[in-house]
Amino acid sequence: MTFSKYVDMKESRLDWVGRVPSHWEIKPLFSIFEESRQSNKGMKSTNLLSLSYGNIVRKDIGTLDGLLPESFETYQVVKPNNIVFRLTDLQNDKRSLRSAIVKEEGIITSAYLTVVPKGIHARLASYLFRSYDLSKVFYSMGGGLRQGMKFSDIKRLPIILPPEAEQQKIAAFLDHETAKIDALIAEQQRLIELLKEKRQAVISHAVTKGLNPNAPMKDSGVESLGEVPAHWEVSRLRWYATIQGGLAKGKFYASEKETVELPYLRVANVQNGHFNLDTVHTVEIAKKEVDRYLLKQGDVLMNEGGDNDKLGRGAVWNTEIDPCLHQNHVFAIRPERGLSSDWLAVFTQSESARAYFYLHSKQSTNLASISSSNVMSCWIPIPPEDEQDQIMEVLKESSTKLEEMVLASQEGIRLLGERRSALISAAVTGKIDVRGWRPSESASPELVLQAAEEAASCG
Repeated sequence: MTFSKYVDMKESRLDWVGRVPSHWEIKPLFSIFEESRQSNKGMKSTNLLSLSYGNIVRKDIGTLDGLLPESFETYQVVKPNNIVFRLTDLQNDKRSLRSAIVKEEGIITSAYLTVVPKGIHARLASYLFRSYDLSKVFYSMGGGLRQGMKFSDIKRLPIILPPEAEQQKIAAFLDHETAKIDALIAEQQRLIELLKEKRQAVISHAVTKGLNPNAPMKDSGVESLGEVPAHWEVSRLRWYATIQGGLAKGKFYASEKETVELPYLRVANVQNGHFNLDTVHTVEIAKKEVDRYLLKQGDVLMNEGGDNDKLGRGAVWNTEIDPCLHQNHVFAIRPERGLSSDWLAVFTQSESARAYFYLHSKQSTNLASISSSNVMSCWIPIPPEDEQDQIMEVLKESSTKLEEMVLASQEGIRLLGERRSALISAAVTGKIDVRGWRPSESASPELVLQAAEEAASCG
């Protein structure tokens, strides 16, 4: 799919736009949009909406603890084809998408600005503002100390305005072509989920059944484990490891003569089977208590509480941050005699471990917590040490291949997103001429990507 370019162009005098077709107009926002100020007083609507990642989405009004029904009377009513802007916190948040088109009637916080298109096709306006969004136009308008803007602050924002027939054509073109790109993105996202499920299945099978499909099996006596190789041990974790509690947050040592300040691992640093060490805080502690909370290389760390589906997933502490302490809500499990740290950490990723932690944790909505005694009571299959190492090598190789495929899909999603943005920008700013476009001309995803790449080169 190849697009022609407009022949007659003119300077828009807008840094983020460049040249535009000479027959297009540039008008101030207030001449083609009106501010909407429809109050929800009297609870005209209970369909709660929110601006999220550049889309207007529904929220359950009944799950917002602390907000009484009368609170929503301060919200504003929005209707289909309204455009909503979140022009707040401009200096602190420079990554969010700040505009979206409304698709259903509902209510949204009055902290947002809502406008009604009067002289422009609503879908085209939505795409145009997305292009402005990605060009960070609103951030430049909110420069200095300004954290938010009102209608009066953006009413003179220049709006690129094609003739009405072209507006409808551009909107239809972008609806059609971005839908195809979105479908490709959805396919890649689904592939990532399948790869993660595959990794989970490979781990679960390897740590409960081993690598030899012909090995004699025995009943483990544990429902979640089922049968395991006959030569494996099955034991509670407490017989093969110890657990160390951490330092309570906020503990003071003002009366101590000798204190030191050391790195301090918190719940936020211990993620879903890995560590996030971008920000590691420090804590003051009495010298005589350091050994009590000191992490050792090879400790398997897991959080006491967290998301239900992630609770109990451990990671091996093997970093250059040494010495380092840990918070009391982070368990440090220290494997001993015949149990490797890597084996224990990988076992916590298995379906058997997931079932155990779910069954023995305290549940609260989507969060859960588990006691140290329940952690140490977990049944764990333990092969001979050399077999543990062999299985870990195979899992490492398999996980590496699957992770490479996940990263490739994530990169594909990133590129598709860039191409989608480029296509939108090229169409709404007149860098490509879609007046002759017909849906039948873009039947395949490959052509859509070709068009997106061509649009990017026109930018």
